[in-house]
Amino acid sequence: MPDLSPITAIDPEATDRPVKPALWRGWRGRCPSCGEGRMLEGYLKVRPACPACGETFSHHRADDGPAYMTILVVGHLMAPLLMWAFVEFRPSPLVLVAIFTAGCVGLSLFLLPRFKGALVALQWAKRMHGFGVQDGRD
Repeated sequence: MPDLSPITAIDPEATDRPVKPALWRGWRGRCPSCGEGRMLEGYLKVRPACPACGETFSHHRADDGPAYMTILVVGHLMAPLLMWAFVEFRPSPLVLVAIFTAGCVGLSLFLLPRFKGALVALQWAKRMHGFGVQDGRD
């Protein structure tokens, strides 16, 4: 009869890393592992590795996720605000378009690199797409 007792030895490669600190570090654009090195070089390009601890970032697969999250948040914040401003103040359409275009662009530019950093950090914390398998780091 097979042994159905719970596994006592946990494979360290299979365990998750702490998610909350990793997400916060990624949101700030820092390495999810050490929190010291910068994860992004430039505006959205992820570095090949952390300059402080050497954690490899080449495994990340952020793809379109940060853009989708940015659109979701900006749309859900700005659409009700647009409706409220129109009903409350009745500005001319050109003023409304100018203000909300600038607001949407500014908020999108602010959020996009932060969502990218957080998504890469989530992938690192959950050991997705090869994080922690090939580099042997913990």
